[in-house]
Amino acid sequence: MADHKVLFDIAKEPVVVPTGTLLSEAAAQAGIEINQPCGGQGRCGRCAVCVESGEVRRRSALRLSAEDVASGYALACQTVIEGDVVIEVPPQEKIERRLTTDRTVGEVVIPEGYDPQKSQTLRRLNLTLSPPSMDDQTDDWSRLQTAARKEAGIAPLHASLEMLRKMGDVLREGDWKVTAVLNTSTWDDTDSPNQLLSLQPGYADEDQPLWGAAIDIGTTTVSVWLVDLHTGQVRAQVAEYNQQITRGEDVISRIIVAGKEGGTEKMRGLVVDTINGLIEQACKRVKAEPNEIMKATIAGNSTMIHLLLGIPASSIRLSPFVTAVNHIPALSAIDVGLTMHPRAVIDCLPGVASYVGADISAGVLSSGMDDSDDVVLFLDVGTNGETVFGSKDWLVTCACSAGPAFEGAGVLHGMRATKGAIEEVWVNGDTYDPSFRVIGSVKPKGLCGSGLISLLAEMFLTGVVDKGGSINTKLNTPRVRDGDHGSEYVIAWASESATDEDIVITNVDIDNLLRAKAAIYAGFSVLAASVGMPLEAAEKVLIGGSFGKYINVEKAVEIGLLPDVDWDRFQFLGNTSVRGAYMALIDHTLRRRITDIAARMTYIELSADNSFYDAFMSALFLPHTDMSLFPTVAKAIGK
Repeated sequence: MADHKVLFDIAKEPVVVPTGTLLSEAAAQAGIEINQPCGGQGRCGRCAVCVESGEVRRRSALRLSAEDVASGYALACQTVIEGDVVIEVPPQEKIERRLTTDRTVGEVVIPEGYDPQKSQTLRRLNLTLSPPSMDDQTDDWSRLQTAARKEAGIAPLHASLEMLRKMGDVLREGDWKVTAVLNTSTWDDTDSPNQLLSLQPGYADEDQPLWGAAIDIGTTTVSVWLVDLHTGQVRAQVAEYNQQITRGEDVISRIIVAGKEGGTEKMRGLVVDTINGLIEQACKRVKAEPNEIMKATIAGNSTMIHLLLGIPASSIRLSPFVTAVNHIPALSAIDVGLTMHPRAVIDCLPGVASYVGADISAGVLSSGMDDSDDVVLFLDVGTNGETVFGSKDWLVTCACSAGPAFEGAGVLHGMRATKGAIEEVWVNGDTYDPSFRVIGSVKPKGLCGSGLISLLAEMFLTGVVDKGGSINTKLNTPRVRDGDHGSEYVIAWASESATDEDIVITNVDIDNLLRAKAAIYAGFSVLAASVGMPLEAAEKVLIGGSFGKYINVEKAVEIGLLPDVDWDRFQFLGNTSVRGAYMALIDHTLRRRITDIAARMTYIELSADNSFYDAFMSALFLPHTDMSLFPTVAKAIGK
């Protein structure tokens, strides 16, 4: 097999690879990160590069037009090298945060009755030991245990070998006055209680914070709350995009990447780097050091938790769809790779099933629906479309594979909710001309999820698309035309856009959006039917997740994404996952409640439920085949 020289225009030196190497693999060898949001499956088209010279073979040109291919463009993840080549790498999509981190945390309410002496399992003790003498030759470890028993009533102590190795020097350096941090119990009582986590010479100031962290590993965004466990106060909130996005926007894509050689450590490293960067950022805000953090609770969907810990996740996407583990025992920061105190307690919250993870268990806790007399519908509108239906007496849950369409993937001009994304659209019913609002008040680059929902609703209400989502090509407007991907509607002309290209939505895009919204609606319809209740029985509809905050309820109902119930029933809760992780962090009774929630939820596997297919097919229309389910929409369109 011959070797070939590959030169990337943004690399310092060429690399040498054998025939058949993917361009994406050669780029990685050259130290170049090329975004692959679909996990290298050739579905998204965002890894396009330009072959300036040389021999390559394109396995697929999906998302590339004939003109693109003629100009030399190729998908890096689907193109193999067959000779010496020179490659131009276009500027990669820059992630610009729309959700700027809020430095004020007054909206976080400390649970009523919080008492660090009773609610918190971590204790920091200033201990005074009697020094040894010729008359008292008691060993150091016994002296430390005696001091803990006399001054705090804590016994017996347990310590790691590493702690025992350091103990003698610390006791003498502090002249027998030391600060000990103990973990007095774990959420499941499986580990030894009263574990000595840290021992420092001298006394700690009583007002000095005892730091903990609540972490939510979202598929798109990772959030970290830095908490003073003495007071329960959140002292810093930070968030950033999950670096795994470059290797897959949805969990299935990431599982596929993780299953490749070296993929598990690659994906693990990306999320660990994201978390550690956020920890450093949060600590800087409060002038603390990361190694002062002694405890962390982590929520996230099942795939995110598996990838964080380097646990193989392939079984999650394969029938019969089971996780390696749902309830993970307490770990230490050094094992996980987090830049906290090496022996900081890492508590990964429990999940329910492959596609209903700890983020939903935590979300149910923070929403309070597990303690509600009312029947509640809880939704996390995202790639997996997790749903919980129930009350304090019963809980049923499911997840539907909605796909990342509402996050901009699988849509020709879809994008994340970053600067330049169209977030809301209005269509004139007479001229069919749109007006829109753009994040950052700049020229548009594409459409994000909220913009796609708004656009689809407006196109339906004004007759640009019919009930089946087909664009009406008979309209007297230049905005409706035939394109490379079939019929399309122009939202912004090239002269109006930041890309100097027309921004359009195609019939293929609309089909993907309809499938996503149909899956979500069918999911909670099947849940309601499974307990013999209509959706109208839900006295509250709670929407969690960051994306939920930007959904226009009226537009979401008009396309059939959300049920047509009184608007005052809807509540947008924001990131319920990180809030649940925070509650579990500061109160061990709430932590046990999450375990109870996970155990109480009855999981319905939709792929094994025949009624889901029927519900899905019925929801593949705007807003639904059964208009009686959407009376306000029927009224709006005069039917």
